[in-house]
Amino acid sequence: MPNLPVRPRVLCRTFIAVATSLLVLSACGENRLEASVQPGGSSAAAHSEARSFNQWRDGFRDQALEAGIAPGTFDVAFRGIEPDPAVLKADQSQPEFTRPVWAYLDGALSTQRQATGRVMLTRHAATLQQIEARYGVDRHILVAIWGLESNFGSNMGDRSVIRSLATLAHQGRRSDFAQTQLLAALQILQRGDTTVSDMTGSWAGAMGQTQFIPTTYNDYAVDFDGNGKRDIWHTEADALASAANYLKASNWQPGAPWGMEVRLADGFDYALADMSIRKSLTEWASLGVTDARGRPLDSRSTEQATLVLPAGHRGPAFLVMNNFRSILRYNNSTSYALAIGLLSERFQGRGQILANWPTDDDPLSRSERLELQERLEAHGFEPGSVDGIIGANTRQAIRRFQIALGWPADGYPDRQLLKALRNRNN
Repeated sequence: MPNLPVRPRVLCRTFIAVATSLLVLSACGENRLEASVQPGGSSAAAHSEARSFNQWRDGFRDQALEAGIAPGTFDVAFRGIEPDPAVLKADQSQPEFTRPVWAYLDGALSTQRQATGRVMLTRHAATLQQIEARYGVDRHILVAIWGLESNFGSNMGDRSVIRSLATLAHQGRRSDFAQTQLLAALQILQRGDTTVSDMTGSWAGAMGQTQFIPTTYNDYAVDFDGNGKRDIWHTEADALASAANYLKASNWQPGAPWGMEVRLADGFDYALADMSIRKSLTEWASLGVTDARGRPLDSRSTEQATLVLPAGHRGPAFLVMNNFRSILRYNNSTSYALAIGLLSERFQGRGQILANWPTDDDPLSRSERLELQERLEAHGFEPGSVDGIIGANTRQAIRRFQIALGWPADGYPDRQLLKALRNRNN
C-alpha cells in the first residue's frame, strides 16, 4: 500500500465530546449515531453527532470548492454519506498480539499464491513485458505486489472510499491526513477516472488492485492501456503499470537484486544489522559474511547492502539492497518487503530460506512492548516514544541495553530481554 504509513492503533476508550464545527470527535469503535439504540444510549447524543458530521461536511465542502472541486462533483460524492461505524472500529482498535515474521511469511508465500502468481505471469506476459520495457521494474516483483495487495485483484475492499475517508476525516485519529486523501479522491472523481460507486477500497481508503491511496494515485497512477482513464480497479495493465511507475519513482534499479539470505560468522557484531548502515559486498565479505550456503559473496558487485535480522540473531539473516528500500516505500514493513522479494523468487522456483526461524520465541504483545519501552526509558536507555512500536530509536535503546548485559546487540525485543529489564528493578 504505497505511501500509507504503518497504522499504529490505540486502545479503545470512550469520550464525551462536545459537537462543534469541524471538531474531530473520538469514538470507541461505534459511531454515536447509533447511541439511541444502545442500552443506556441518548438520542440527544445521536442528534448531536449527526449535527457535528453535517457541520464538518459543510465546512469541508467550502474547502474543497476553494481547492477547485466543482459543487456538482462534491454533492454527488457526498450524497447520502454518513459516518461508517466499522471504519471507526478499525481505526481505533489496536490488536494486542501480532504475528511473528515467520507466520506472516507462511501466509504471504502460500503455495496457492505462488501457483496463482505463475498463472498471472503467463496470462499477462505481453503486458508485463511492455511494462518492464517502459519502467524497468521486474515483472515478478510487480505480480508479487499484486498478489499481496489484493490477491491478484480478487480482494480490493468493497467500502466506499468517500465514506471511509469522510469518517476518518471527521472522527479518525489522523484527521488531517484523511482530509488530504479525501480531497485527492474528489479530484479523481472530477477528472472522470472512475465513479463514486466504483471508487471502493479498504477501510483506510486504499484503492484498487494495487491499493493506492488517493494522493499516490494522483501522483503515480498511469493510463497504460490508453483508453483515457487511469483505472486501477478494473484494468490490470493500468494497475500493474501504476505500481511499476511508483517503484521507478522510488529509485528502483533495473536488473538489480532486492537482496539475499546470508550466513554470518561466529562472533559477528550484530550491531551492524541496522538500516542506517550500508556496506559493499566486499566489505561484508571481509567481516565473514557469506551466502546462505557458505559460499563467497560476489565481490564484483558495486551494490551497497544492509544487514537485516527480522527475528534477531537466532533467525535468518539477509543482505538487502536498494530495491528492497524501494519496496519499503510501497509499504514500510520489513516483513512485507521481505515477502515481496521472496515471493517474486518463488514464482521462479527460488527463494527458499535455508536458516531456521526461532519458532519457540513467542513475540511480545503490544502491552509488553509498551512495558519494554517504559523500562528502557526508566533506566536511561532512551527508546524514544513509548507507543508499542519497535522503531529505530527503540532498537538502538535495546542495543545499548544488550551491550550493557554483554549479549549479542541485535536490537531485537524478546521475552528474555524484558525479563532482564524487570529483574533490573529488583
